[in-house]
Amino acid sequence: MKFKIIHPFTYLIIAALALLTCSFIPTEGSETDAMTNDEVIKKMFMAMDNLKSLRYHLQCNERIKGRMQHTESRVKLQTSPRKLYLYIKGIEVLWCEGTNNGNALVNPGSFPYVNLNLDPNGTLMRKDQHHTINEMGYHYLKDIISDGLNKSADIDKNFILLGEEKYNGRMCYKLSISFPNFAWSSYTVKKAETFVSIARKFHVSEYMMLENNPKSSGYSDIKEGEVIKVPNYYSKLTLLLIDKEYMLPVNNKVFDDKGLFETYEYYDMEVNKPIDQREFTKNFEGYNF
Repeated sequence: MKFKIIHPFTYLIIAALALLTCSFIPTEGSETDAMTNDEVIKKMFMAMDNLKSLRYHLQCNERIKGRMQHTESRVKLQTSPRKLYLYIKGIEVLWCEGTNNGNALVNPGSFPYVNLNLDPNGTLMRKDQHHTINEMGYHYLKDIISDGLNKSADIDKNFILLGEEKYNGRMCYKLSISFPNFAWSSYTVKKAETFVSIARKFHVSEYMMLENNPKSSGYSDIKEGEVIKVPNYYSKLTLLLIDKEYMLPVNNKVFDDKGLFETYEYYDMEVNKPIDQREFTKNFEGYNF
């Protein structure tokens, strides 16, 4: 029997054809199940809208007076009616919509060793923090992202899906939201406006505004006719890790023109698992109000 000698070049062609054939076989995580920027954002918004309850541990890093400040907390949140319990190193906060005259019940865990009824937007609860308890959850973040979409002249350039990344043992989509034209402009304060009301009007950070208007000592320390600096976007760059199962952000890094501004890292999330209503009362077992 004679064997025909095959030219080496023929082997290369056969190998190439084999690779080409294999490339059309669907595999887990292949491009056949990939999503576009638009699809990821739409599903994330849907998950935010459908959120009813949430438990999680939060690690927060915020730039306060030029330095990053770290805090850790445990959170229980119900969205409607809105109820929240927060624990931070001995401090407990309980807030329930339509009760306690809108105030939060606070156990300071230290002197004066009595429960306090505090305004969530007041000076004591806002001290050295970027946000209030009213912004906890995802509705506030959705408003900021929606504003970025509305302001964007080219969504595909400003909102970029960078692929997938594992976070805390779970696969996530990595979304970049960037506005290279982030800048500050002059704004004339209108009657009864505060840094907070202006920030809500333009979907930007009141703390960032306060930081960049050093003549003002607090969120209400402005008057009609005064000219202040206001940014055109919430951030210059935001990096989100969006859990593929929950379709909710679990890691949020925000940068402004000075660098890292704030980060929020979510752990041990329990999404839409009903929370016993007794856990939103001061007498619940384990609480120290």
